[in-house]
This record gives sequence, structure tokens and C-alpha cells, in this order.
Amino acid sequence: MQFVINNWHLFVALAVVIALLLAGPVSRYLHGVKIVNASQAILLLNREGGVVVDVCEPAEFSAGHIPNAVNVPLSGLKRSLDKLEKYKNKPVVVSCRSGNRSVKGAVLLRKHGFAAVYSLAGGVTAWQRDNLPLEK
Repeated sequence: MQFVINNWHLFVALAVVIALLLAGPVSRYLHGVKIVNASQAILLLNREGGVVVDVCEPAEFSAGHIPNAVNVPLSGLKRSLDKLEKYKNKPVVVSCRSGNRSVKGAVLLRKHGFAAVYSLAGGVTAWQRDNLPLEK
């Protein structure tokens, strides 16, 4: 116990690091966002009439994106929700370049009432690594 008292600052730092590591997964879980890989995303698109929402910036999107994806940059996603309103009751797979921004976009869509929102694990990079087609 004396060790803990003498090194309290290390334990505070440890608590902060743990909280930071758990913040993303906990937020995703609380908002009902699921992570899917490329093959699961294809099933959602083909069997359930889902749509891909790419939250990359326009320059990244034009460099290569999933076929038929709708581009709504994360920076303007909240302002562009009316553009996505017609997909509110369909599966929405959110993608980005690497999979980091897509989780933030997916959480935002769930907060605004989208029924089934998924984040593409690894983003367009993983899609491309699996030799799946890209549009330019």
C-alpha cells in the first residue's frame, strides 16, 4: 500500500491511459455501432440493400472509393444528414481511408436515428487489400 501512496501519480496516469483506450469501444458499444469486415459489408449491401457512406474528404474520395459510395466528409456530416435521410432505415456501412473516422461518423449517424449503422474495419485500405474493386 505504501508503494501506491508513494507513486500515486503513476496510478493516475495508468487510469487515464486505460480510460483513453476504452473510450472508443465503449462509445461504439453504447451507440450500437458494429464493426464489419469487407465480406460482411458486401453481404449487407447486396442482401439487405445497404449503402456505403464514405466520410473521407473529397480529394481522398476521388483517389479511390467503394463502388456506389456516397461521399459526405466527416467534417460536414452533421450538416448533411438530410442528404442521407432516405437511408435511415437501411443498413449504412460507414467507411473512410483507414477505419478511424468511420467510427466517429457511424456514432453520429446512430445518434441521429439511423437504424443499422456499421463501420468498415480497416476502411478502404482493407477493402483494397482484399482485392475488391474501387471506383475513381
